[in-house]
Amino acid sequence: MNTNLLKPGLAAYTGLFLLFLYGPLIVLAILSFQGPNGGPQFPVQEWSTYWYQHLFGATDTSRVSQLPVGESLLRSLVLAFMTTVVSTVLGVMSAEAFRVRFKGSGPAFYLIILGMMVPGVLVGLGMALLSNFIGVSRAWWGTAFVLHVVYTYPFAFLVMLAIFNRFDRTVEEASLSLGVSPAQTFRRVTFPIIFPGVLSAMLFSFTLSYDEFSRTLFTIGRELTLPLSIYGTFSVEIYPNLFAFGVLTTVFSFTLLVVYGLLMKRFTAVKSGSYKGQEEAA
Repeated sequence: MNTNLLKPGLAAYTGLFLLFLYGPLIVLAILSFQGPNGGPQFPVQEWSTYWYQHLFGATDTSRVSQLPVGESLLRSLVLAFMTTVVSTVLGVMSAEAFRVRFKGSGPAFYLIILGMMVPGVLVGLGMALLSNFIGVSRAWWGTAFVLHVVYTYPFAFLVMLAIFNRFDRTVEEASLSLGVSPAQTFRRVTFPIIFPGVLSAMLFSFTLSYDEFSRTLFTIGRELTLPLSIYGTFSVEIYPNLFAFGVLTTVFSFTLLVVYGLLMKRFTAVKSGSYKGQEEAA
């Protein structure tokens, strides 16, 4: 195969993929700077930050009501945080258990990852029918929370499983041979080594729960999360205040990635520094 043609072809494919991926976000950002009389279409009549001000209630009386995202945003953040904690803890514990082959490990593995494979609409509908049958009220902190954990837990489990597969067991064995208890060994030896994987599992769990729609739709009850609140807004009519909110949400997501990158960089620097100190001492 001619490499002179392959490289430009791969470059063009990558460019088109990035354009397809980030093109809607670019359009969203441009339309969010429409003026007070602007709408969800081109051309932009007037460049303004009016809809960002409208989002925070800093404008005069408008023809468009404010987005009902205050309580739903807080509800989504709390739900995502709860899901992150539980899914990450379960993922670490399960991956730790799978380091040793046990009877029934194969079926247990597939039962765990089944939560990420079954269509969300079917799972949500099944949970709604089950809650009605046993008389449990549907709520974001109850039935929706359970399904969020069922969905995000397999991702955290697979991330930690990959981390443990590359883990050097001799480090733990050396600690145990010195009389350190298994609990202290995990806290002082194992956990610092697997910490990057824990951060990745937390990021997966948080973002998946924060954006989840289909599993939440049937199990949320009356108090809506952010995706459902936004859907109820633009299902009637779309205004640029929704685009402004989308831009801010995207900025928040990228901020999470930046924080994740900084934490990983700091951890890597500390880890490499400790290794260097050990080599110098030796």
